[in-house]
Amino acid sequence: MKIQEVIQNDLVDFSNIPPSYYLLGLLSAFENRFQAMADKDMGEISWKQFFAIICIDKCKEPPTLNELSEILGSSHQNVKQILLKLEKKGFIVFEPDKKDKRKQRIKLTDYCRKFCEKNDDMSRAIMGKMFAGVTEQELNTTIQTIMKIENNIKE
Repeated sequence: MKIQEVIQNDLVDFSNIPPSYYLLGLLSAFENRFQAMADKDMGEISWKQFFAIICIDKCKEPPTLNELSEILGSSHQNVKQILLKLEKKGFIVFEPDKKDKRKQRIKLTDYCRKFCEKNDDMSRAIMGKMFAGVTEQELNTTIQTIMKIENNIKE
């Protein structure tokens, strides 16, 4: 059930909740719904695993576990578990850093790149459907607002 349906079906009463609380709840509910949909559509890997792949791919150089944990905003332990599952499925490999052999760099495999290419059309279709009718200005405002909130959390 979509959050709008929950509200319209009179299952809950959010009328007395301050907008900041409502937004936080809305983001949490959205994340849960999006993750369930993405997990189903991705099939072979979870949304969290796919998000880690996206972040690894966007790094200027293969990241370390600590760097990726910071990017994902998740604990070292949680990211390690995600990466071990991806390694077992053949999506990533750990390679020693060329300058500091104590560090392990995370690299995407050819298998992973082929998987991403194969699922690119599906991803674009989902994104297109999800953001239909949302203007670039609305997206930028939302991004700026969430970044402000995140900065407040870090302080």
